[in-house]
Amino acid sequence: MTLFEKYPVSITNSLSGKKELFTPLKSPFVGLYSCGPTVYNEVHLGNLRTFTAFDVVYRYLTHIGYKVRYVRNITDAGHLTNDAGEGVDRIEESAKLEQLEPMEIVQKYTFSFHEVCRIFNILPPSIEPTATGHIVEQIEMVKKILANGYAYEVNGSVYFDVRKFMEKYKYGELSGRNIDELLEGTRELDRQDEKRHAVDFAIWKAVSPNHIQRWPSPWGEGIPGWHLECSAMGTKYLGEQFDIHGGGMDLKFPHHECEIAQSIGAYGKAPVRYWMHANMLTVNGEKMSKSKGNSFLPRELFTGSHPLLAKAYSPMAVRFFMLQSHYSSTLDFSNEALQAAEKGYKKLSNALGTIKKLDHPGGAGKQDEELLKLIDEAYRNMSDDFNTAKTLAVLFEMSSRINDIKSGNYRLTDLDADAFQKFKSAYITFMEDVLGLQEEGSQNQELLDGVIRVMIELRKKARTDRNYALSDKIRDDLKALGVQLMDGKDGEISYTIE
Repeated sequence: MTLFEKYPVSITNSLSGKKELFTPLKSPFVGLYSCGPTVYNEVHLGNLRTFTAFDVVYRYLTHIGYKVRYVRNITDAGHLTNDAGEGVDRIEESAKLEQLEPMEIVQKYTFSFHEVCRIFNILPPSIEPTATGHIVEQIEMVKKILANGYAYEVNGSVYFDVRKFMEKYKYGELSGRNIDELLEGTRELDRQDEKRHAVDFAIWKAVSPNHIQRWPSPWGEGIPGWHLECSAMGTKYLGEQFDIHGGGMDLKFPHHECEIAQSIGAYGKAPVRYWMHANMLTVNGEKMSKSKGNSFLPRELFTGSHPLLAKAYSPMAVRFFMLQSHYSSTLDFSNEALQAAEKGYKKLSNALGTIKKLDHPGGAGKQDEELLKLIDEAYRNMSDDFNTAKTLAVLFEMSSRINDIKSGNYRLTDLDADAFQKFKSAYITFMEDVLGLQEEGSQNQELLDGVIRVMIELRKKARTDRNYALSDKIRDDLKALGVQLMDGKDGEISYTIE
């Protein structure tokens, strides 16, 4: 019997609002899609929570025996500032501000995103497609939607016809919105006169001659609609219908709602069976936003450079903090909460280091039922909608048993050898493989490497900005700490630690 048969997974499906038994379309294969970043700036802490949540989903489903294809995209074109497919292009706007080419911005912030994922031990997905790498697929999908009568072309732009779609299908089911509310709440937008209805959204957008990113299409040069990108990439790698689609709560409407409509408009079937949404992060009870000055970048956490931080926190302490709450619950960020998380993480990490060194001499003992019960509870909690909070509670109980063994309250010879080995394996597996929490000592080198790479990127920017005084200071300060930077001919910078 596989672990997923012994511990059936249930998922709270955002589409139905109910917890449902997870039955993959083609078990043991699972198709999982999660919306990735738009690479025009550094990812913030709220993004990190979503990526961490679906990293755990990927880890756990894989651990219990499913063969998971995890697709997480990179949006490197077409994401305009207005969700209706209007406004300023985020990547081009960033490129103008930093005086770089759009693909330089994409490269810079894709690299930054991957570094953040590495530092916080977020596994790479099975496939990481980019929007610019799938222009052909997006154009073909637009053609299908047009051919089925659910879109129309105006002046080189193609809009999805929501009213037409609603003659046969529901629109707003995922988010609980209704069309009348959407019509009443719609502001006048750029090119609004092109649309038949205010709620229609662009699936292909004509661009002006000075727009840098542009691709030829049957309707003229333009860019794909942001909502369309995920639909096209999800379909290409997971099929016209797949198992799980995840993302942040802020994407439920309109992004995911539009994804559903587009896919039905193209293929006549709902694209996803289970929708999952990670909730938002608040800071001291307030919504996180740049305007309030309470938005955190991940590097500000482990350098302690943000004015709202009392100190620096390790990536694993932050990851632990994220996992203390169920992914669908609002999580409040504060120094007190982070410091408590830091203590909790250290307790579990210390127990991890201890149990790795413990070896049972062999033989049968009697005190094993409690150990096996804890293992069972850990699996049941994770299979219950990936409840990391309850799973951590079990790991704390397990860590107490480990400390009892270390202190001599329990002797290894009093424990059944087989049961102890299962207990040891389960604790290590849940900490490292399922929750992605590394032992504190093993994180230090990765943290150091991450911090040095951040400083290298800051030095690169200083040199680009011709701020040579700052560039030299970063190099000299690192050298004083024993870190020797070496400039390569291709502009890349390597380092050695003396």
